[in-house]
Amino acid sequence: MNFNDVHDRVASISAAFALDRSSRQVRRHLETSDFDKLRSAGLHLVGLPVDAGGLWKSVSESTRPICQMLRSLARGDSSVALVCAMHPAVLSYWLTAPAELSERSLWRHQCQDIFTSVRDGHWWGTITSEPGSGGDITQSRTSASHGEGETSYFISGQKHFGSGSGVMSFMVTTARPEGADLPEWFYIDLRNVPWDGSHGVTITSEWDGHGMIATQSHSLKFDNFPATRMAWSHSLLPVAASAGGFIGCLFTAVIVGILDEAVAEGRKILSTRELGSFERTEWIRVELDHWLVEQAFEGMLRAIESGADARCEVLKGKTIIAEISESALTRVCRILGGSSLGRRSPFGFWLNDVRALGFLRPPWPLAFETLEALLELD
Repeated sequence: MNFNDVHDRVASISAAFALDRSSRQVRRHLETSDFDKLRSAGLHLVGLPVDAGGLWKSVSESTRPICQMLRSLARGDSSVALVCAMHPAVLSYWLTAPAELSERSLWRHQCQDIFTSVRDGHWWGTITSEPGSGGDITQSRTSASHGEGETSYFISGQKHFGSGSGVMSFMVTTARPEGADLPEWFYIDLRNVPWDGSHGVTITSEWDGHGMIATQSHSLKFDNFPATRMAWSHSLLPVAASAGGFIGCLFTAVIVGILDEAVAEGRKILSTRELGSFERTEWIRVELDHWLVEQAFEGMLRAIESGADARCEVLKGKTIIAEISESALTRVCRILGGSSLGRRSPFGFWLNDVRALGFLRPPWPLAFETLEALLELD
């Protein structure tokens, strides 16, 4: 199995999803059958190294093909695509770690356990964000108390934006061990865990977002819940540095895929209409916006493929694509008129979905603070 084979299967599944778009876009839940199909297609293998039976080679070699899959998938179902993006995103914490860590037996055993779970078909996600943190992972107030093993802990605290809650088997999160200056990375096993508080997990609110409405990005409270600390200790910021550019490309790929589909559908509708000067002018602007997004995204991918530190270039691209995509979808809705905001039309849903990129890690305030810091280093 290779990237091309998996991409073809994912594209075929996405096309089938698109046939059911009108009902999918009003869903407020995920269907496990969708993820079963994507697992059968081999999509989960993007988070598994080649030498372990997967597709992952390196950041420079694997980013583009993984993004192509997510871009194609987003054309059929944006919520499913965003949740699937979390899988390689969090697994990259282990995939992009320094090679010298492999000399440590604790690290090797942890990687073996994680990669076995992926090979067995389990999905990985994240529930890192906390209310009031502004998306800044260093501000985690979740506590972690040490258990019996070296990486065994129990976490307690509030988390939200747990995309894929109830579908993802494992979730990566952050918590602050007693006496630590910074939080650490942890992962938790949520298989068959009830959310009624009886086993240390309580759902505090279900996801009711205006965009990405079916991602099940629920808020959960943890009370002395078992967690495993990443075997690379004191790695909060190094992990973010090594994986950040890759993750930014994944999230952006989903938004670019939505825009691809919206522009294609817009062209199809407008081809049957006689357009006035306003509609023609606005549509030209839509095409220009779409072209600019394509160039920015290509720039992000090439920066990653260069092998250099691409965090600044990726964040620049992600930020401008978030702005342009929202502008382009707004223009499309203006051209099509008020009917585009009806629930029988896909365009209002797509408009809210592309807005999500500006709220994904890092959200707007943190994104610009980060850009300022990165640009000062250039």
